[in-house]
Amino acid sequence: MTLELVRGDITAQHVDAIVNAANSSLLGGGGVDGAIHRRGGPAVLADCRRLRASHYGKGLATGRAVATTAGLLDARWVIHTVGPVWAQSEDRSELLASCYRESLRVARELGAKSVAFPAISTGIFGWPMDDGARIAVRTVREAVDAPVAEVRFVLFGDDAYTAFERALAVAP
Repeated sequence: MTLELVRGDITAQHVDAIVNAANSSLLGGGGVDGAIHRRGGPAVLADCRRLRASHYGKGLATGRAVATTAGLLDARWVIHTVGPVWAQSEDRSELLASCYRESLRVARELGAKSVAFPAISTGIFGWPMDDGARIAVRTVREAVDAPVAEVRFVLFGDDAYTAFERALAVAP
């Protein structure tokens, strides 16, 4: 299994599965979530609406993951996961780690060999980038097995890239 860092736009990645830092409604939003819905087109939203009408009537719980079509994206699937909002008064690290583990579990069930992740919860949800990178890299290193052969962290901006570089440099 290889871990790779990429500066850029997650919606432009050619992988089997793109992970969406979704909101619990599954119906789109801002940041990565909005970009994936815009670029993926109406098929992604239609699949999300079907999920809401069936198993996820109250939305997707924090730390869980579910897949839909990728629509017009250069991927087969979008794996939606809801990251926790960072709170100084409460350790929610396990919920953030669960996002990565659950997304990889879904990827394995789908037979995905390559997965692109954003830096979950580090945007509007306020998670400190260095800590988010540490949790992401550690969790993926511990959780990945066949058939996932490639995990790509697609990072928007130099600060995110640098934080993930530091996290990758730490021995497993």
